[in-house]
Amino acid sequence: MSIVSDVQSSLKELPLDSWMGSMPSALWDVPLWNLAIPGSHNAITYCLDKSDHSPVDLAQPDLLQKMDKYMKPLIRPFLHKWGVTQELTVKEQLDCGVRYLDLRIAHRPNDTSADLYFYHGLYTTLTVESVLQDVRAWLDAHPKEVVILSFSHFMGLNPDLHTGLISTIRNIFTSKLCPTTKVVTLRSLWSLGYQVIASYEHSIVHLHCDLWPHIPYWWANKCKAQDLIELFEHRKQQGRPGGFFVTGINLTVDLRYICSHPTESLKDVVMFSNPALQSWVRAQVPGSHTSSLNIVAGDFVSESDFITTVITLNEHLLNGSM
Repeated sequence: MSIVSDVQSSLKELPLDSWMGSMPSALWDVPLWNLAIPGSHNAITYCLDKSDHSPVDLAQPDLLQKMDKYMKPLIRPFLHKWGVTQELTVKEQLDCGVRYLDLRIAHRPNDTSADLYFYHGLYTTLTVESVLQDVRAWLDAHPKEVVILSFSHFMGLNPDLHTGLISTIRNIFTSKLCPTTKVVTLRSLWSLGYQVIASYEHSIVHLHCDLWPHIPYWWANKCKAQDLIELFEHRKQQGRPGGFFVTGINLTVDLRYICSHPTESLKDVVMFSNPALQSWVRAQVPGSHTSSLNIVAGDFVSESDFITTVITLNEHLLNGSM
């Protein structure tokens, strides 16, 4: 068997719950933004609350907001099947190899508490704090794995709620939080006991050296796989960002599309498009100037071979294609 075949085989066979700690030593000194890392788009949507007492998120069109007041039994299931982007819990996502979590934070309207939730059409039943505690517990059991947490959107958060969220992040992850630095590699993170890179999409981030600025997310805003691929191919010609960045191979479906496909769900769209999108991913090279890949975020990450496909791309770095 050739050396190339050995490398491919070894990366495909890495244990997914500990693939970073099991990587060949030749990759321990590669900056993390040159590795191919599987990510979860809108990671915490497996627990969307479709009960009557939970409001529709304020990002939804006014028409849906008004319809929900009078047609909850119809609107809630509709929002749920198009809002769920992940079916696995956060622990299950980490177990199957995800190392980037797209976390969209909200404070529910008219909620007098300081509790924060996630949202996508509907708000989640789980709070941000409880999910972060689950991530911490998982990291404690996997000391060589590194997770990138992207906090963004912040619907309904005022300055006090931002301060509270940052305090929660620090209190949960403590010494595992990696401060901003020029280069991060697996070896350097392991030596210092860092396991969490937390990016924060808000101007307040500049006041906190233990939070990273927002990680760019390449979002195509397309509902067809070929349109998404064409846009990413065009962006590749402009070169890649200098640090972390995300290629979101998640398709966008607008209200017009949803209304014209009443029997479908977001998962139906994703499963139909997956073969073409994963074929494109397999053709990419991480770490190169024109690469469209560092973190690759998708929907329904456990379906097909998405995670293994992304991890296996790192064979190019072992073969000197960097």
